[in-house]
Amino acid sequence: MRRNVSALARKEFDLVIVGGGIFGICAAWDATQRGLSVALVDRNDFAHATSANCFKIVHGGIRYLQHADVVRIRESSEERNAFLRIAPHLVRPLPIVIPTYGHGVKGKELLGLGLALYDLITWDRNRGILDSERQIPCGHFISRQETIDLFPGLGRDGLTGAAIIYDGQMYNPARLALSFLRSAVEDGAEAANYIEATGFLRSGTRVTGIQARDSLTGEQFHIRGRVVLNAAGPWAERLLGLHLGIGLAPKGTYSRDAFFVVRRALRETHALAINAKTMDPDAILSRQTRHLFLVPWRGYTLVGVWHMVHHSSPDDFTVTDDDLQKFIDEVNEAYPAFGLTLDDVSMWHAGLVLFGENKAGAVHLSYGKRSRIVDHQKEHAIEGLVTLIGVRYTTARREAARVIDLVSQKLGKPLRKCVTDVTPVYGGRIECFDEFLRRAVEQCPSTVRSEVVRSLVHNYGSEYRYVLKYIDGNPMCAETLGRTDVMKAEVLHAIREEMAQTLGDVVFRRTNLGIGAYPGDVALQACADLMATELGWDQSRVYRELATVKSTFPSTVSATRDKVTMAVVR
Repeated sequence: MRRNVSALARKEFDLVIVGGGIFGICAAWDATQRGLSVALVDRNDFAHATSANCFKIVHGGIRYLQHADVVRIRESSEERNAFLRIAPHLVRPLPIVIPTYGHGVKGKELLGLGLALYDLITWDRNRGILDSERQIPCGHFISRQETIDLFPGLGRDGLTGAAIIYDGQMYNPARLALSFLRSAVEDGAEAANYIEATGFLRSGTRVTGIQARDSLTGEQFHIRGRVVLNAAGPWAERLLGLHLGIGLAPKGTYSRDAFFVVRRALRETHALAINAKTMDPDAILSRQTRHLFLVPWRGYTLVGVWHMVHHSSPDDFTVTDDDLQKFIDEVNEAYPAFGLTLDDVSMWHAGLVLFGENKAGAVHLSYGKRSRIVDHQKEHAIEGLVTLIGVRYTTARREAARVIDLVSQKLGKPLRKCVTDVTPVYGGRIECFDEFLRRAVEQCPSTVRSEVVRSLVHNYGSEYRYVLKYIDGNPMCAETLGRTDVMKAEVLHAIREEMAQTLGDVVFRRTNLGIGAYPGDVALQACADLMATELGWDQSRVYRELATVKSTFPSTVSATRDKVTMAVVR
């Protein structure tokens, strides 16, 4: 997967996609599967914003029971099923414990009815999943003592036990997006990061492509396409307004969805749902307040999610220390035994998500429910242009399929069936993941630690051996960076085969270096030095790259820590 900018200007494509988040990437893969020629560009790195900074949950739709929204339940369950089948190395089931109290709305009776209804509605949730470790079990209850054994710090007054439900969890959202992207490129798509759409090409009332600028070189050129898909997420409306003078009606509302990472695991296997302070105003039947989640993830605990309506520029938002302290206070009030402090926070993540309509100053917020697909021929009499603004990572593949149906219609192409729900992504051709992982560890070279191999198999799946091949040419590539489990070979692979252009691309989206906490000066310096040699950086460029990455981690900055713990735009 090489960055070939000249190929973008060489021909007219059936489809030009602006925006390399998970929705644009899934659209590119679907389109190439159906025989369309595709160009995909992003003004930053692929999956750099909301996609990489999501809560890492593949939702099965149980939350939509309280809205009586059977359609969304079915769609979410089917998409979770698809992720578990086509990307078994990057998605696995996650058990979530929901404590029950008394016999009212927080008791087992009401929740038990919900579990039964959900299991009935999603009766086929494991269809086609042959790997038993990737199947989603039925929800069930555990006793009061079993609940206390799992989470001793729970309040015990009225505690009757807990329900255990299951969702999916991503090993690494950015790597999952890259797997979709690699699949699209191998099927013929042309893709390039750090290419900004600076305008639209037009012929009368028809959009015929985009004006583009290479952010790395300053080169300007045109990318021609019979149809353009605007999949720029929270930037999509600004793109339409600045370059076409049109807006969406109604104008989109976005939420800053935020969570933070804690250096220690509350529990290795089970997530815990705790009571938040807000309620769902759209719920027909509710267990009172919404839930926050304490989620185990690779030795850390993910804590969230908090939502705040964001009205200003999509480039202008942050999570301050005051915000984090309020989040921590809310968690400590609901689960005091965790005893969180600001010093426990190793990173925070946030992204902008399409939201519901809320009155100014509302505390109990209505969340976004469905993605937005706009046919600008119908809405604005502009031909050859479609906008997709997605609402959930989980449904990106499905929404992309809907968009490509529309694009095919506009192109006058026969409507071919979408097959991305049954086609493994790059690295996903694994029948039984645990067995595959066990064999990989057994067969690994003696120079590579088992922990490193496990990481490789999760990130690269069935294609992990391509990274190990670097060791054949240079045994030094087996060395790891600092005290991490990231090999030098992974850095080289990220540059040569995955379009990594900056240190942040490697640290946050190609490898495990920056997954949850600061990896250490030695590891970052070694990574930067490798990239400098490979890409021809001078020392001043190395300093800039290191400074940008270090500013993300709260442990590397001054005591004030204000406005520097940002993990969303790198």
